[in-house]
Amino acid sequence: MATNWAAFAAAEPELAATVEERFGAFTHHVLATLRKDGSPRTCGLEVRFFDGELWLGMMPGSMKALDLNRDARFNLQANPGPGTGMGGGDVRVGGRAVGVTDPETKDAYVKEVEPPEPFHLFRTELTEVVRTHVEDDTYLVTEVWRPGAPVRTLRRR
Repeated sequence: MATNWAAFAAAEPELAATVEERFGAFTHHVLATLRKDGSPRTCGLEVRFFDGELWLGMMPGSMKALDLNRDARFNLQANPGPGTGMGGGDVRVGGRAVGVTDPETKDAYVKEVEPPEPFHLFRTELTEVVRTHVEDDTYLVTEVWRPGAPVRTLRRR
């Protein structure tokens, strides 16, 4: 089961706001895809949130685009920033990337983002959103959301 960003944000607005804030703090993040042989590939990526979706745009012919066109599964890690202070915690989003070829959708993206053209565009279908942070300098707290279920919170000393 997967869902888009708007459905996640409606179900869990507080976690969604934190995740958007963490991704908004820096321009570049880390995308993990699967190579042809099944091994992982990580690479830098800019992301955009608008129109109820989390969008992934990339250069034509890039290896990450080729990976996603072959196997749509991905994991996206927000840039933790410099040093060890990760205000808002560490966040990641997992799911499937759906290639967008519809001219109207791509035109709307171009108006919003103004990417260099040509480009590959993917909208995301979320299967998991995770936030990990330290609480009261005592607990490592992990919040896990999956479609159709409330956030599950795990605390470790």
